[in-house]
Amino acid sequence: MLKSLEPKVLEIVKEGNKSVDDRLGEICELLRSNVDHYDWVGFYFKNGAKEELKLGPYAGAATDHTIIPFGKGICGQVAVSNQNFVVPDVAAQDNYIACSITVKAEIVVPLFVNGENVGQIDIDSNTPDPFTEEDERFLEFINQKVAEIL
Repeated sequence: MLKSLEPKVLEIVKEGNKSVDDRLGEICELLRSNVDHYDWVGFYFKNGAKEELKLGPYAGAATDHTIIPFGKGICGQVAVSNQNFVVPDVAAQDNYIACSITVKAEIVVPLFVNGENVGQIDIDSNTPDPFTEEDERFLEFINQKVAEIL
């Protein structure tokens, strides 16, 4: 199912007449609309020289978490670790920032440009433990393509 979205992602990335933010927003909406267990999809990016992440384009409910300090929550931990982080049950995570009481699981995959972690894609799911290795590989693919336009 996820593989079938790859051509559409490539199409969006190549829409050079649109801004990067518009294309990232389209990718978020594509994923949220087409993957049942993706209830909130967004990008966070390193906020200049600050040790924090700033919310970029996203699709889903509005969030108060527009700035996340490095090390805080799942996103902040990925900013430091440079590793994918799959959380099957957010209630079992000590260092979790709750965006919504409906969120049951989260996956965060770092986005690298020239070997530097510049941001991440973050997905919240209202389904317990929905993420598989296929999700990780798919989100890595998306981040590789996004890195080409940053």
